[in-house]
Amino acid sequence: MPAVPSRRESTPRPVPMRDLLAACAAAAAVSTPPPAPEPPQREKTVRERREAA
Repeated sequence: MPAVPSRRESTPRPVPMRDLLAACAAAAAVSTPPPAPEPPQREKTVRERREAA
């Protein structure tokens, strides 16, 4: 029996491209802040509506 136990190196398994793409999409969704709210639109006055017509 050897004095030092042998370590079995595990070889990394290949990861499917689908899983890599899903992980990237999830990371982007989590790290992207939500868009800023748009400023409220002011109503046109009667004069502006008449000029537009």
